[in-house]
Amino acid sequence: MEAVESIRPLLAVLVSMIAAGIVLKFDKDPNLREGVSIGAGVITFFIVISMAPHVLAGGAFEYTLFTFVPSLAIAFKADALGLFFATVASFLWIITSCYSIGYMRTAKEIHQTRYFSCFAISVSSALAVALSANLLTLFIFYEILSFFTFPLVNHKGTQTSFEGAKKYMIYLFGTSKTFFLAALILTYNVAGTLDFAQDGLFSGQGSPMMLTVIYILFIAGIAKAGIMPFHAWLPAAMVAPTPVSALLHAVAVVKVGVFSVLRIIFHVFGVDLMQSLHLGIPTAFFVSFTIITASVYALTRDNLKARLAYSTVSQLSYIILGAALLTPSSMTGSVIHIANHAFSKITLFFCAGSIYVATHKIKISELNGIGRKMPWTMTAFAIGTLSMIGVPPAAGFITKWYLALGSIEADQIPILFVLLASTVLNVGYFVPIIFKAFFHKPADRSAEAEGNYGIHHDDIKEAPYFVVVPLVVTATLSLLIGLFPSYFMMLAKGVIQ
Repeated sequence: MEAVESIRPLLAVLVSMIAAGIVLKFDKDPNLREGVSIGAGVITFFIVISMAPHVLAGGAFEYTLFTFVPSLAIAFKADALGLFFATVASFLWIITSCYSIGYMRTAKEIHQTRYFSCFAISVSSALAVALSANLLTLFIFYEILSFFTFPLVNHKGTQTSFEGAKKYMIYLFGTSKTFFLAALILTYNVAGTLDFAQDGLFSGQGSPMMLTVIYILFIAGIAKAGIMPFHAWLPAAMVAPTPVSALLHAVAVVKVGVFSVLRIIFHVFGVDLMQSLHLGIPTAFFVSFTIITASVYALTRDNLKARLAYSTVSQLSYIILGAALLTPSSMTGSVIHIANHAFSKITLFFCAGSIYVATHKIKISELNGIGRKMPWTMTAFAIGTLSMIGVPPAAGFITKWYLALGSIEADQIPILFVLLASTVLNVGYFVPIIFKAFFHKPADRSAEAEGNYGIHHDDIKEAPYFVVVPLVVTATLSLLIGLFPSYFMMLAKGVIQ
């Protein structure tokens, strides 16, 4: 089915951009400001979903905004892969906006108007990356996303948050300007175009050596994917408020990274060229190191958000691993994990924020017995961890099932052992949290021994509804996606056809 010329991909990007400006106008009226954020999220989601029937039928929507020279334009296209990511990002924007209201107000965070405005632009940039028709458009909005998430990471304005935000920018801008931009220029010189193509855009052009160099530059230039050694920005960015951490890990930044890698593998190089250049299996083994090492790091972290951050570094490489194996099952598992990880990991970060709002606790060692006081939060956390581990019927099971099948199809049994080892490590760093929360007795908390924000054990209760309801919704959805995965599975299969 041919692509249809339509303004809808552009509208999906523009709604949240416009909302960011309106949010600034309502600086003195929090209710209107936050209502605009939620309303824009709902409108954006329905624009994205309105494109689903045509895309699921094998079609696409495209729209060209500017053309600089032939084959070099700012253009948007909603195909199966783009719509997959856009659906996840636009829906989770609604949920995260609701969560942000409860978190930011309860925690009495400063600069809330700036937060909601930058948040809207960040989601708009992520959607623009998702719906990009070419590498130029993707690169421009990749950079815009980095720029507008800087004030979110540095939201608290402390020396610690500034240092974390500085590392964030050095890694993201440093790699993109050094490697990504170089790869983009070389691609245009070799292929004469930057437009994504179903079977890759090189069409037999370029020497194997040059194409291999371009591929390596692309992988090194997309630091948002969190591949070691370009991952250190991600734990450093955990100084941000928890809704920002959720944005970084589930809705926008890291997903833009792995999504961009999938575009490079599927629609810049293409499966056939990846196989002929023998780039797939080396990439799979390279990211396997990140999967295992990041999981080991997670085991050693007592700070809850830091443990979740290293878990994200590991889980992101599942997506790249599946794509790099270049088999139908592995590529399906790769694409589907964009959604599975997003819903499960955002649940875990929402729960971490709920714990902080209710208790001001950030360390796992301080969570003994907290499940008895915060049952909704910790039950949702347990569901999210089951998905990350890959326990059926949670969504993460589908990912690991397809990745395991893909490793067998590719005759790469060592990769199968990597998946098994990482699952054992997932159990090792997640299950103790649940065990502490529900089965350990709370420690004695005398007034003298407490000294922890003056909060006594008896005072602990669930966070406000605006915090708890979103995490219950995302936890429930991570189960429902595992039980009824047909929408995302159809889009995933449309990507690899």
